[in-house]
Amino acid sequence: MSVRRLAKEQPASFEFSKETMEKAQWWIKKYPESRRQSAVIPVLWLVQKQEGWVSEPSLRAIGDLLGMAYIRVLEVATFYTMFQLTPVGTAALIQVCGTTQCMLRGSNELMRVCREKIGPKDELSADGRFTWQEVECIGACSNAPVAQINDLYYEDLTPENMAQIIDDFAAGKTPKAGSYVGRHTSEPQGGARVLTDPALYDGSAAKKIKKLPNSEPVAEKAPA
Repeated sequence: MSVRRLAKEQPASFEFSKETMEKAQWWIKKYPESRRQSAVIPVLWLVQKQEGWVSEPSLRAIGDLLGMAYIRVLEVATFYTMFQLTPVGTAALIQVCGTTQCMLRGSNELMRVCREKIGPKDELSADGRFTWQEVECIGACSNAPVAQINDLYYEDLTPENMAQIIDDFAAGKTPKAGSYVGRHTSEPQGGARVLTDPALYDGSAAKKIKKLPNSEPVAEKAPA
């Protein structure tokens, strides 16, 4: 596994926005004052949503806010791959699953499209609008191949619709998320094939219960 590194070029400073600070304080108040460091993950996430990535000055600001050593904040940020330690595309961060199920269903071809249209993985595109990454399983195996783009899942993809999705983001559009074959959640294509009888769910097949078991109060016994 490669070591995740901070960006070589860092901003001179960082400031919490008013909205980010309000949300950070909301999270901090969920814990006893002596355990305010427990809010480090949600605060890191809030900073990333504000800036698009987590910079070195922001790590120091989070440490000051939570009373943590800076190295402890860095340890958390480098452990969880959801935190971006370098700038990412302003239009789309595309994370293509490369684990077994998606690989067998063609994720390598999705990555080829990303490479051709955006550039090398883990690097900011020339225009600064796109970044793509190969990631481990993101938990939508039945709808493989899958990519998480920004905060949403795009499922049952092909090279053709992956290319169109990238073009749409480039044009300032917001492509629809979810399955690209019309699948509902994780059902088979074409709809559910088992447990389709409505009586299983509408209560019509249920037998009325005259009396719930153990529903009568227990009579107290007189002392001996």
